[in-house]
Amino acid sequence: MSRVSSAVAVTEIIKAFIAISMSLLLGCSSKFEVNGVFPEPVIDKIPLVLGVIYEPEFASYRYIEKDEQRMERDIGIGKAQVKLFNTVLNAMFLQVLPSTEFKPSSNDSVDMFFHPVIEEFQYNVPRETKVNVFEVWMKYHLRVFDSQGQLIADWIQTAYGKTPSAMFKSQEKALNEAMIVALRDLGASLSLRFFHVPEINSWLKQRRQVMTRKLSAPGKICDTCLAKAIQRSEL
Repeated sequence: MSRVSSAVAVTEIIKAFIAISMSLLLGCSSKFEVNGVFPEPVIDKIPLVLGVIYEPEFASYRYIEKDEQRMERDIGIGKAQVKLFNTVLNAMFLQVLPSTEFKPSSNDSVDMFFHPVIEEFQYNVPRETKVNVFEVWMKYHLRVFDSQGQLIADWIQTAYGKTPSAMFKSQEKALNEAMIVALRDLGASLSLRFFHVPEINSWLKQRRQVMTRKLSAPGKICDTCLAKAIQRSEL
């Protein structure tokens, strides 16, 4: 065999090895449900009943990786994001009533409705960022309606989370933790910003009498909390 033929043969072997390696790498797959703990924010409750609309697509949301240059990933986010919103909203309102669809309230049983929609989810792994961290970025469209379905306010809320890969034994655990950090970031932003959205703040001021009546009902909430909640709605 000539030197040229040998060189060509070696080159072909190297190409084949690289192709097989890439095939094995991209052929790997990962499927898991995001799972974690979300601390309840310590804030004064607003004395209103909130209806939360969790559409089936939201409650069962999954991210399916479609980029052929990345590992196949099937990430269940729906349950975790519902858990996050339930935790935060129950700390913010006197009562929270989950629903899968909008149902107008005719007897003041619900004061306002909250409708979250996840619009975008992105992640980066160490191989892509060239640093040893997993990153997650999420984008939500949040809308609030009155009891009859009239829009009060809508806004975009983003969340970001990252975690060092060295802290975890697997990519799944590292990516899961980054998503939990991002969802906690979302919860913190929601609890701090919600009542300061101008349109919501204005609506709450108009509802002061209703809030006072509900807070004064026997066994509902203490007088001190009543004063704090009314003061908060006027911030």
